[in-house]
Amino acid sequence: MPNEHETVGAYALGILDDTEATAFEAHLATCEWCAQQLDELAGMEPMLAALADLPDAAGSPSIGESLSAKPSPRVVEKLVDEVAERRARKRRRNFYMVAAAGALIVSGPFVAVAASGGDGGSGGGGNTGRTLAANPVKDAFDKSSEKITATDPGTGVTATVALEDKLWGTEIVTELKNVKGEQKCALIAVGKNGERETVNSWTVTGEGYGLPDAATDKGKQPLYVQGGAAFERNQIDHFLVATFDGKTLVEVDA
Repeated sequence: MPNEHETVGAYALGILDDTEATAFEAHLATCEWCAQQLDELAGMEPMLAALADLPDAAGSPSIGESLSAKPSPRVVEKLVDEVAERRARKRRRNFYMVAAAGALIVSGPFVAVAASGGDGGSGGGGNTGRTLAANPVKDAFDKSSEKITATDPGTGVTATVALEDKLWGTEIVTELKNVKGEQKCALIAVGKNGERETVNSWTVTGEGYGLPDAATDKGKQPLYVQGGAAFERNQIDHFLVATFDGKTLVEVDA
């Protein structure tokens, strides 16, 4: 970054990036010379706007008045404060957006991880005792302090929804049992206002998930899926686990 005193022109034109502008604003608070220069340069914006509107280089009296107009030091000080506050709000907003995006990238919304199972024995039995995959989604489910369970008497599907409040909305981890394949499913959050958000979606393999009489160890293990909704926790009315063709497998009241 150039010498702070040399940066006043670039700051007045608004061509500094956030880091450079923040550093200059800190310098400006203690430098009377730069404050005076900024006061004089503050008239450049109306000057440039006037030049852009010129039909030719002849100019006019009204444009001349615009070029000579400068805000008072009090106005300049207010503008500087406003710019600083806007930059601070932008940084806070970007932080929250990055946090929300990071959560969705790491954990969903289209993440589906089957729980590893088995007792670690060495006997026969296909996949028994073999770790299927690392499962941070199940860890998040186990650590959640709020869980809601429902079983549909018709389909036999059981869903347990774990909820966590976040700055960006609600993080949702779902455990599913007795889900038969093959089919494509989605978890849908329904708000108290009737709005719907698809939290995540997944494909149920032919082995199924959470089936006590499944032929493989993988089919006996529940399915854990994780995602998020923009709804705040108290805005959610219920959840639906439904197939892509519209069949509801289970409904969970929130």
